[in-house]
Amino acid sequence: MAFTVAIVGRPNVGKSSLFNRIVGERISITDDVSGVTRDRIYAQAVWLTRRFSLIDTGGIDVVDAPFLSQIKMQAQIAMDEADAIIFVVDGKNGVTDGDEYIAKTLYRTNKPVILAVNKIDDINQIANTYDFYQLGFDEPIAISTQHGIGIGDLLDKVISYMEDEVEPYDNDTIKIAIIGRPNVGKSSLTNAILGNDRVIVSPISGTTTDAIDTPFVRDGKKYVVIDTAGIKKRGKVYESVDKYSVLRALTAIDRSDICLIVIDGEEGVIEQDKHVAGYAFEANKAIVIVVNKWDAVEKDDKTMQKMEKDIRDNFKFLDFAPIVFVSALEKSRIHTIFSEIDVAYANYQKEISTSILNDLMHDAVAMNPTPIHNRGKASFNYATQVAIKPPTFVLFVNNPDFVHFSYLRYLNNQFRSAIDFTGTPIKIILRRKND
Repeated sequence: MAFTVAIVGRPNVGKSSLFNRIVGERISITDDVSGVTRDRIYAQAVWLTRRFSLIDTGGIDVVDAPFLSQIKMQAQIAMDEADAIIFVVDGKNGVTDGDEYIAKTLYRTNKPVILAVNKIDDINQIANTYDFYQLGFDEPIAISTQHGIGIGDLLDKVISYMEDEVEPYDNDTIKIAIIGRPNVGKSSLTNAILGNDRVIVSPISGTTTDAIDTPFVRDGKKYVVIDTAGIKKRGKVYESVDKYSVLRALTAIDRSDICLIVIDGEEGVIEQDKHVAGYAFEANKAIVIVVNKWDAVEKDDKTMQKMEKDIRDNFKFLDFAPIVFVSALEKSRIHTIFSEIDVAYANYQKEISTSILNDLMHDAVAMNPTPIHNRGKASFNYATQVAIKPPTFVLFVNNPDFVHFSYLRYLNNQFRSAIDFTGTPIKIILRRKND
């Protein structure tokens, strides 16, 4: 289980701004109106090569307000899940009754608490942190989420609580996360893959509430399958049975090489399937789309083609992912999953020579010259691969700002048309070349 950090505090003290600072992008909604963040929001963060899960929460307050009971529940769930807690307070307002209420709650968790005094925007306000010693935690850390002050010190403190990570599997083990909305047959599919009933299977939505690792060997290849709880929309995770499901599913995705996105063949694609698939896509994982319960679908000679078209129309961002049709209940067509897993994994760690990449890039530019964008014309110089899992390519250009996103997509498609990247995303990064 990945090290997990929860951010808690009163409304409008800067929790979501801190969350966005740490993860490096605007994921949480930030607003001057208190109470905007009502649900836990999860992301993966990295500091000094150390990875951890981060949870943003709605503000805890002692007054009666709309959604307050749900916010308190969400924050309590986040604290239950966390290995360490960042307690954010407002350095301009000083200690409030709400801060003292939260502090008493945090004492009962018996977990490391890092006190972050926000809104210390210049050195003259450092003295404002002294009042917060009365809350009874270790030395407060002065930060400014607006200006980025003190964030490094805060993260240094976070990783000081982390133990060294040990990868439990060999490098050649293919790690598979089985994900999907509740009740699409993920546990049944796990059992079908493993060939026995090592995981509880139930028709009741939400039976699996943890991520279960099961290593196995098939045709001489080593795999580990991670069965996860169904991912529900953030607005529907108040029920206690779901309190760990989303975080553990996201952790399973982060630990995996390949995600099997399971879709209910009877119901077809619904909006929540795209929500689930988005997690795997954003994590840059290899992906295989598995249409389950195919035995229960009334079929003619065009049913499969219609389902494929529906999936492609709804998952345009997963055009690289193969689609397989199975029945976990009847254990039919399971072998088709493994053939696609093996292809996707091989492509996920594929390495392309620099000479081939440069030939592809120059051919693509010659066939479709770069248009003028932002008052300039991009001139590509050199391409090289810098990483695998997924294949990641750096393209050196005179000015990255001159490259329109549609041209980057064109280059992506040209690379894919020349090289088999079935099952895996690829990343193209633009870098300014040195003159």
